[in-house]
Amino acid sequence: MKPARPTVADLAAYDEIIDVRTPAEFAEDHIPGAINCPVLDNEQRIQVGTIYKQVSPFEAKKIGAALVSENIAKHLKERFLDRPKTWKPLIYCWRGGDRSGSMTTIFKAIGWRAGQLDGGYKAWRSHVIATLEALPAQFRFTVVCGATGNAKTRILQAIGELGEQILDLENLANHKGSVLGVLPDSPQPSQKGFETALMLAMAALDPARPVYVEAESRKIGNLHVPEAMIARIRNGECVAVEATLDARVAFLLKDYDYFLTLPEFLGERLDVLRSLQSRETMARWQQLIVDADWLTLVRELLELHYDPLYRRSQDHNYAGIQDSGNFSTDDLSEDGIKRLAAAIVHSRTAQIA
Repeated sequence: MKPARPTVADLAAYDEIIDVRTPAEFAEDHIPGAINCPVLDNEQRIQVGTIYKQVSPFEAKKIGAALVSENIAKHLKERFLDRPKTWKPLIYCWRGGDRSGSMTTIFKAIGWRAGQLDGGYKAWRSHVIATLEALPAQFRFTVVCGATGNAKTRILQAIGELGEQILDLENLANHKGSVLGVLPDSPQPSQKGFETALMLAMAALDPARPVYVEAESRKIGNLHVPEAMIARIRNGECVAVEATLDARVAFLLKDYDYFLTLPEFLGERLDVLRSLQSRETMARWQQLIVDADWLTLVRELLELHYDPLYRRSQDHNYAGIQDSGNFSTDDLSEDGIKRLAAAIVHSRTAQIA
């Protein structure tokens, strides 16, 4: 009887985790800490798959075996010759099949205590999904609410600097959460990569202590917040930040200053709103970009788009918004944000005590 293969629960028992999938598969998502040593690269996998479909499985296996052998030999010479006899690597592919099996067989023949992950990456993915379904219920969330421009993310980060637990979803999603939240030349992770990062971030938190989080919609840019997570957050206790319009405009001009040097990019992003605003309004906003009248543009965006959107969504989505503590300010400078963060933490600590 063959010994049972290692599972996701056994990851910590191995010295190194080797992902033998293609670079494209690895880039989409992978087990944290794994190194990528593809036994077939992106083009080779397509080539073998094409032969499998158009010629025959037998011909595909022949060319595939030749390519896999060459690539494993290359990895051995370039990456693993210095590993001692006691080295214990864990190897995985998409579903724990031939690709990881080939490298595992060779490594075991050498004398290393190699393991092949049962179920491969698919087993890891199932683990992530199941964990994100169960984990949110263990936490108590304090939700920082407020209309666009109230510096919620910066306040959240300042709360973290005070030693409180935070979950920064926008940082994990690499996006600022609004239609203008795209970060130039800095793409978002894949949905799978985002969920893996979210699971790890939550696993590092203490369920016995409150967790501060920013009020979010179901989507952050192109990424979906898992349903169990968004449901738990929306049932959290809210604190509402209410800065003056002038303070919000000043903050946004600083926080989104990169748009001022990328007017064409800004115009493209604003064009997404054409189904929500009149042609006259859209034309005026595009002209404000041409004129570099940033103050007027930001003020109008808040008054005509973001604030009405916030009023429609918050009362509906966040059960605790009516009972939230309000924190008003006319100062969203760095020092003003720190003062707001300290006031929020002091207020919540006093309530718990």
